Amino acid sequence: MPLVIVAVAVVLLILLMTRFKLNGFISLLVLLVVSVLVGVFAVATGTLTYDDDPAGLVAIADLIEDGIGSQMSSTLVVIGVGAMIGRVIGDAGAAQRIALKIVDVFGERGVQWAMVVTSVVIGITMFYEVAFVIIVPVAVTLVRATRQSLLWIGLPMSITLSTMHSFLPPHPGPTAVAGMYDASVGHTLAIGLLIALPIGIVVAIVRPRLPFVRTVTPEIPQGLISDKEFSDDELPPMARSLMVALLPVILIAGAALYDMAQPADNLLTDIIGFVGSPAIALLIALLTSIVVFSPAGGRSMSEVAASMADGAKSMAMILMVIAGGGAFKQVLTGAGVADYIAELTGGWSISPIILAWIIAVILRIALGSASVAVATAAGIAAPLVAVFIH
Repeated sequence: MPLVIVAVAVVLLILLMTRFKLNGFISLLVLLVVSVLVGVFAVATGTLTYDDDPAGLVAIADLIEDGIGSQMSSTLVVIGVGAMIGRVIGDAGAAQRIALKIVDVFGERGVQWAMVVTSVVIGITMFYEVAFVIIVPVAVTLVRATRQSLLWIGLPMSITLSTMHSFLPPHPGPTAVAGMYDASVGHTLAIGLLIALPIGIVVAIVRPRLPFVRTVTPEIPQGLISDKEFSDDELPPMARSLMVALLPVILIAGAALYDMAQPADNLLTDIIGFVGSPAIALLIALLTSIVVFSPAGGRSMSEVAASMADGAKSMAMILMVIAGGGAFKQVLTGAGVADYIAELTGGWSISPIILAWIIAVILRIALGSASVAVATAAGIAAPLVAVFIH
């Protein structure tokens, strides 16, 4: 029954956003209402817990608040500051300069491959959310420059980033699984690059070509990036544009690679870890973009400030919907959906590899978090793997 509730909620959301074209606010409202209904059902069946203790109706509000707080604590700064950076470099013409260079190198026919390559380079060490907000201004500018569908260019980017985040260390889910099974993180990364990444790339290229996908023509969100078309003389130099766009990548990726080398616990390690944390790295990148594209770069401080404000405004509704998703996930967790799935699949007589994959898929759909899905599926399948090996 819990999976039926989840399925109904997901189908309802999809119908409201695709069939009835309702906006993000309605989606947020539906998420919150469905969260409450799932919580009430869990209370009625005696399955709702809060802090591992049986809970009643009052705990539903606490779960919703905890879910929103947990979701926002990890995404608010990243998405908000990332959107400001994207708008600043977009209004300065840097995103257009990078997009035109990509078209020159790959050609309009190869723009999807350009997105895949860019996503691999940036996403191999960066969280999905961070990499997404860094690449999306370039992707949107490419959509305008090539007159292609938003999904034609956006899906290869999103699918490739999701593959990196779900299957490759040092992302949290795969890293946690490697630790759980005492596996080498290096070997896990190598196997992911050899198996998961090629399959993900095939899906990224093929999916936008499917007939039902090509019938969907979403519009670019208003305010996400500048509407201005720059002349070549107005565009900033390529080196300056790339420096600002790639600065958070360099900081975060450098810190991740340094950490993988298992450095000594000293001041240098603390400094690198601090500078390479996503929130701090993006803040440094934002401050750099302000300096580079301020009066020294031909724009007034008031124009730069207006760009940052517009970027933040464009993300407001998206952040609220993400917060609603966090509430939904927390209620599902409190309702014991993961435990129900573990109990449901515990007696299946199939390969532990296939079972772990099925569990991960179900949890990914039900809870939304790839990291939670991967780690939970690995924990459920661990006893079966031990039996299988011995």
